[in-house]
Amino acid sequence: MSSTSPTRWAVLGPGGIARRFASQLPFADAELVAVGSSATPGGTERARAFAAEFSPGAFVGDYDAVLARDDVDAVYVSTVHVTHAELALAAIAAGKHVLCEKPFAPNNGTVMAMVDAARSSDVHVLEAYMYAHHPQTQKLLELVRSGAVGTVQHVDASFAFATGKKEGRLYDADLAGGGILDVGGYPVSAAYLVAGAALGRPAAVTQFSAQGTVGETGVDEWAVASITFTGGVTASVRTGVALADPETITVHGSAGTIHLPDPWTIRGETRIVVTRPGEQPETIEFDPEAPENKAYALEAKALVSDGTPAFTLDDTLAVSAVLNRWRDAIGLRYPFETDTADIPTVSGRPLRRREPTAMKYGHIPDLDKPVSRLVMGCDNQPDLAHASAIFDAFVEAGGNTFDTAWLYGMGKYEKLFGRWMANRGNRADLNVIVKGCHTPYNDPESLTRQLFESLERQGNDHADIYMMHRDNEDIPVGEFVDVLDEHAGAGRITVYGGSNWSPARVDEANEYAAKNGRRPFRVLSNHFGLAEAYDVPWAGCRHVTDPESKQWLTERGIALLPWSSQARGFFARADVNDKSDAELVRCYYSDANFERKARAEKLGRELGVPATAIALAFVLAQPFPTFALFGPRSIAEARSSMTGLGVELDEQQVAWLDLREG
Repeated sequence: MSSTSPTRWAVLGPGGIARRFASQLPFADAELVAVGSSATPGGTERARAFAAEFSPGAFVGDYDAVLARDDVDAVYVSTVHVTHAELALAAIAAGKHVLCEKPFAPNNGTVMAMVDAARSSDVHVLEAYMYAHHPQTQKLLELVRSGAVGTVQHVDASFAFATGKKEGRLYDADLAGGGILDVGGYPVSAAYLVAGAALGRPAAVTQFSAQGTVGETGVDEWAVASITFTGGVTASVRTGVALADPETITVHGSAGTIHLPDPWTIRGETRIVVTRPGEQPETIEFDPEAPENKAYALEAKALVSDGTPAFTLDDTLAVSAVLNRWRDAIGLRYPFETDTADIPTVSGRPLRRREPTAMKYGHIPDLDKPVSRLVMGCDNQPDLAHASAIFDAFVEAGGNTFDTAWLYGMGKYEKLFGRWMANRGNRADLNVIVKGCHTPYNDPESLTRQLFESLERQGNDHADIYMMHRDNEDIPVGEFVDVLDEHAGAGRITVYGGSNWSPARVDEANEYAAKNGRRPFRVLSNHFGLAEAYDVPWAGCRHVTDPESKQWLTERGIALLPWSSQARGFFARADVNDKSDAELVRCYYSDANFERKARAEKLGRELGVPATAIALAFVLAQPFPTFALFGPRSIAEARSSMTGLGVELDEQQVAWLDLREG
């Protein structure tokens, strides 16, 4: 994005940090054209005073009025933490570029939704870690990359202060107060950036531990964390609002140290000191008055640039995840984000499917609603905010079918799913799969007990689809069919079937049902996908990837809800020379499967999609009805999987991928 005219900015939230931002806008080839505040007398007065100080001709109004203006190109969101997400999403929807103060949002689930909205838009969105854009920080990372102090071993970083009085927003749990969210992101982000510079690529957290003090107002007053990143770099980070600590960062290398005495606010000692054994310290200074050293101006420029910013949305996601872990480690959840809270959509708008949708649908006999061909698994969500964000994204993409199980998280995941349904009021729009009767509790009595427990956990009165999670061939199949049919007759189950059942046992169950006036098995959930399975990851699992099973599925026409349809990451990360994942090797490594992977990659390149999308499209292109289960851990993973919905494979392509044609 380039323009000869100044970027026209609006400030949403005329507070203290906004004053520093506005004071530097003239250094960013930008002008302040509007100031937005809450629609209260006090908010309007603050906005008018702010405009009078920095841009007397600027428009003053509430947030909606500012975002509706055509003369606003970009907005700076600097309100309290809990309002960032809704305002940022409203600005994105209005077509404005968004610079949002840190933290992007109080929790990682909300941050995921914000990043997803940003990446789905035509505007630029950044989290406002202004220090990352300053030449001081860029020089630090350059020194690390160049090996100026040898191999980086450890990072020590702190941003903490004592407020003196335990009052105001920093001590208000309803406003997401405390040190971790307010300033803890600074040392965490710096350690993450340094570790990445040392590694030569973005670093990941491999170990994490933390301690802290949660005070009587329900916020963290002092907290410390130890982090290990890929590559072996360790970090000690500290933060707090009730205890002062030198606000510094020191990078320890095998051949010296790099020390920044003023890394965050960059108001005083803006310099880097490099110390090596046996040498005089080297000092690199930065003139705080120089235009090129105005950090707020630099981040404003970075937002509207087409280059790569100093702090990307990937960085935002990574740091947010660490801040979540830090709060979890010290037992800190805010009232508005507990697993029993009424968490709304991130945008604040009602949840609905976006049109047009790429989602495909099918029908299962005796179900009155269409079934999305992708089925969201509910076993990878750490908390309600995270679950809500992913489930909302799935519904917006057209998904309407969810897979739950009595065993998952020993009830935690069913409770999260049930609370989300209650918060959205959308049970009637969904198909809910419930699974139970897992080994060793695999008998008719356990089936009944677990079904009632699952429905209670979910706040649900019936399962649209019920599947036995495992079979128990020591029990006559008729005993299972009888109890399933009894629950169906009572309205607690609509259709039923088995997960990890052999085709022969399904045939036996349906023969019994036909002879005794019972409902038949309508569904089967075994492993199926483009990669042929040679073993299964868990005891009692079954696959139907062999030619005989495929023929049986085609002849019976039974609906298959395959798990691990993308072979547990085989098409994304399997390497014939990498044997580190013993499970992947045991279940999928073979010359034939690597040939299937190569063909999926070749076809993916031709169609402009990843091999994982081809693997999903293969599942959906079968001659029998398929509804693929998937369990994304993030919205980005969900989006990646859903790219397969846009791929239509013909019979010849399916046969070629499956090595049935040259």
